[in-house]
Amino acid sequence: MSPFQALRDLATEAAIISSSAATLGWDQETGMPAKASPWRSRQLGWLAGREHQLRTSQRWQAALDQAEPDNDRELASLREMRRNFERAACLPTAFVERETELTSQAKHAWAEARSKDDFAAFAPYLEQIVALLREKADLWGFEHEPYDALLEDYERGWTAEGIAGLFEALAPELRETAARAVERSVSRSPVLPAGPYPIEAQQAFNREVAASMGFDFDQGRIDTTTHPFCTTLGPADVRLTTRYDLDDFTSSLFGVMHEAGHGLYEQGLWAADFGLPAGGACSYGIHESQSRLWENHVGRSRAFWEKWLPVAGRHFPQLSGVSLDDFLAYVWKAGFTPIRVEADEATYDLHILLRFDLERRLLRGELAVADVPAAWNDAFEASFGSRPPSDREGCLQDIHWSMGGIGYFPTYTLGNLGAAQLFAAACRHPEIGSGVEKADYAGLLKWLRENVHDAGATLPPADLIRRATGEEPSAAAHLAHLRERYTA
Repeated sequence: MSPFQALRDLATEAAIISSSAATLGWDQETGMPAKASPWRSRQLGWLAGREHQLRTSQRWQAALDQAEPDNDRELASLREMRRNFERAACLPTAFVERETELTSQAKHAWAEARSKDDFAAFAPYLEQIVALLREKADLWGFEHEPYDALLEDYERGWTAEGIAGLFEALAPELRETAARAVERSVSRSPVLPAGPYPIEAQQAFNREVAASMGFDFDQGRIDTTTHPFCTTLGPADVRLTTRYDLDDFTSSLFGVMHEAGHGLYEQGLWAADFGLPAGGACSYGIHESQSRLWENHVGRSRAFWEKWLPVAGRHFPQLSGVSLDDFLAYVWKAGFTPIRVEADEATYDLHILLRFDLERRLLRGELAVADVPAAWNDAFEASFGSRPPSDREGCLQDIHWSMGGIGYFPTYTLGNLGAAQLFAAACRHPEIGSGVEKADYAGLLKWLRENVHDAGATLPPADLIRRATGEEPSAAAHLAHLRERYTA
């Protein structure tokens, strides 16, 4: 056995544990009975503890010390694994088990509280999560504020101050573009022909579109859940989920295209390196760039619907008389919705700016959990001009805090910026640009495989963007895209 193979074998063992936990997590979201939640929390906590013990064990450290890479991919994996080991070793196993059990319980409590519009029922769990995350940040260490330690877990290289500076620079143009887009939509009043859009027809159309993007159904599937997501249960097992609206087939379609973007990334990673950084995703922001690229830059484009509107008409006869321009007016409709996952491109980032500010204040101790609903509603009114009608449509709408995902939200806007920059860079190649204009995305997917997927997690996200596009990470392409589509 080569010195690196011993480390690879340990990484595979850890990947078996984590993918087993992912399978239980997928079941928890798609079909688990409600009363099974306490035992599922114990299962997930135990698996998280075993994986953490392995990743911080003397065996793991010895394998890191003795590993001798045979090529650049192994060298890059070794570098990242040493960094990950140092970070993981800061967290006691008991802490990891406690965090996993708490968040598993909190997800169930959040779902019930949201269904009953009862923030007070979820507040005790959020109190515990905020306290636990402050403890986690202390264990990891940080230079300026606790948020930095948590953000490093999602988008390494960024700090809260850096994100705040980026968002402050973006905010004025985002607000101006959003207001103009909403005003234009109101003047046009675009509507979709009345439903119903049968679920079976939606499922068939969604599958056809996902397959045309390149999603491999021999290595994946689509299921139904309340909160759409993508998860990987193994090197050839990528699960997408969506939800259906009988009055609007585009809701599930764009959800599937979004999650299939994540899935294409996962299917594009090196299966032989599953469990190693070389076979893993770069960051949450880069992951989001892939989903946003396919959902928005591809799925909401004129070229896409020139091809797919006639196909949709065969699945949904009420579309047969709709013109392309009228349909695009609906697809590009902008409005100030309180629900983030229903937000259009022009207003979406304003939702992220709101959440980032509240999260930062929570971790700093400047905002008490009990005051979150009022703070949320005040911030929403300042950005959107109205107050959410309920906490269900306000501070209880997202699952992320129940998952302990404070620090996650900024990656959505970073993903939007990356999507625009990567898409623009790819389309500068004439053969890719001409393919995109014909709704043929084989060249685009090949470019993404070579310039994004192939690197795995061996580069920091900013370095990956620089290498792929030849430019510094920037908001310019994203803002130009929004202006062209929504205000031109």
